[in-house]
Amino acid sequence: MRLSGGQVQRSAAARMFATDADLLVFDDLSSALDVHTEALLWNRLTERRDATCLVVSHRRPALRRADAIVLMDRGRVTDVGTLDELLDRSALMRELWDDEGDG
Repeated sequence: MRLSGGQVQRSAAARMFATDADLLVFDDLSSALDVHTEALLWNRLTERRDATCLVVSHRRPALRRADAIVLMDRGRVTDVGTLDELLDRSALMRELWDDEGDG
């Protein structure tokens, strides 16, 4: 039996919630999830205030919750800041944000 991308991501998230790690690292954890499940995932993660999360993502729900965003272009760091700061001062961030839509 083969799992879908969303099923694989949900099982990885379930394993993560079962641990008591101080650092959680995600690489595009919610990309294959439906909008409702993605919102639920990020809500649950933000309830876990005792863990630091390092998240690689372009998804709006993740970016909205980030304390700091490291903006990269072609493998180089171009800026660091909150979502509002980056949207205010970075043409690249505005372009990426506009291209993403409501996802």
